[in-house]
Amino acid sequence: MRFFFAALKRDLLLVFRHRNDIINPLAFFLMVAVLFPLGVSPDPAFLSEVASGVIWVAALLACLLSVDGIFRSDYEDGSLEQMLVSPEPLLVLVMAKVLSHWLVSGFCLAIISPLVAMMFFLPEQGYPALILSLLLGTPTLSLMGAIGAGLTVGLRRGGVLISLLVLPLYIPVLIFGAGTVQAGAMGLPIQGYLALLGAILVFNLMLAPFAIAAALKISVRS
Repeated sequence: MRFFFAALKRDLLLVFRHRNDIINPLAFFLMVAVLFPLGVSPDPAFLSEVASGVIWVAALLACLLSVDGIFRSDYEDGSLEQMLVSPEPLLVLVMAKVLSHWLVSGFCLAIISPLVAMMFFLPEQGYPALILSLLLGTPTLSLMGAIGAGLTVGLRRGGVLISLLVLPLYIPVLIFGAGTVQAGAMGLPIQGYLALLGAILVFNLMLAPFAIAAALKISVRS
């Protein structure tokens, strides 16, 4: 645990030194919320109807925007190779990096999501469902994205390849996340949707760290 918190603290300090890593996903998220009504229709009834899907798609793409940088800087300065040969468990390092990415992307998106929901005239009763769905769904996005980031960390332009690898895996999270918000906005029970998002998260917590560690070893050795 000492190594885990040390790695987490290091990653968070590096992120706050390069604040663009925090600002870019949030700015993209807000930009989609502002431009979508201008490009489609500003009608409140229409925006309220499509709010759940648009907000979740924007959150998904915002997380995907920053996922390429999870291991990129460590690979470029050579510290990732030192971490791989370190006696400390690689799984602990992987989980610290994924948690760091989620804190500066998914968690922040969940915090500002009510502001975007107001822009889309989402009913207030849907706000708790929106926040809970993002808190449960975005960690899964970070875990899945880290697998793609690990596989492409040795490539100069791996961002597009990450999208091709990861986007199909994001579809179940998108479906259940948007369904949670829609059900909450309509006053329907959301426990089933949250249970499915939680089950997907637990499944990824059990398997994704091993896949990420294997992907890093393959990329660095090749």
